[in-house]
This record gives sequence, structure tokens and C-alpha cells, in this order.
Amino acid sequence: MIRKAKIQDIKQIQALINSFAKEDLMLPRSLNELYETLRDFWVAADGERIIGCCALHISWDDLAEIKSFVVAKKAQGKGVGRELVLTCLSEAKELGVKRMFALTYKPDYFKKFGFKKVKNSALPHKIWAECINCCKFPNCQEVALIKNLPN
Repeated sequence: MIRKAKIQDIKQIQALINSFAKEDLMLPRSLNELYETLRDFWVAADGERIIGCCALHISWDDLAEIKSFVVAKKAQGKGVGRELVLTCLSEAKELGVKRMFALTYKPDYFKKFGFKKVKNSALPHKIWAECINCCKFPNCQEVALIKNLPN
């Protein structure tokens, strides 16, 4: 079941994200950051257990990011990730977002949804402000992708 995240989900979301971050598959997230961005998050729940999450973060006037996207290993290959991404894309369209981007180590996954690889420099400078504090800066290997949303 895909739903908006709740405060009581935050510790499970962090555990899921950070378990993949330990494998160098995504960036870690602090509890503080997750609480501050709670309203950005959608979760996939199996009963009380969080098996996936994805955040829709508004960056600017017409631009939003899909971030912190992860699905538990046991739930992969069952359409959970697809539903999370489609939910974020749908919400973005409802909000009037014209362009979505993702920074990812798995660009082929996002290409299935119509995202196109772009040079990192094609994204607004504001996007990179968060990167300065990242443990991987300046040697990040994330790939930038962007998708234009239909009106």
C-alpha cells in the first residue's frame, strides 16, 4: 500500500535508506533531515512494516526532485518501486511541476519512466548546495536525469 509517510515511519525509513547507504547504493539520511522533510515522503507499507520510500522534493518554480528512493531487497521486483515513482510523478503533476530530476547510481531504472540523462551542470546551481555537505563531495558518481512532465 502506497501512502504519505507519518512521523512514526521515520525510524523505519531511516533504517531502510541507511542500510542501502552502507552498501554505497545511495546517500545516507539523518533523522533530523527526515523529520524536516517528512511531508516530501511517500512510503510503501506491508502492514506496519515500511518496505519502500520515495520523496518528492520541490526545488524551484517548475522543478522537483525524486530522492531517497529505495525498496527493501525482499520487496524488489514486485512493482513497489514503480508505484512509488509513479505516485511522486502524479503528485508533481498535480502541483504544477514541469520538470522532474533524479540524481542516482541507477540511471537505467529512471530511464524506464522517461527520464533522460543530462550533464550535472544542466541542473540549476541551487541543486548542488546540498552536495557541499555530502560525504561524497566532490567525487560523487551520481548520474543526473531529467523528465519533462506533460501539462
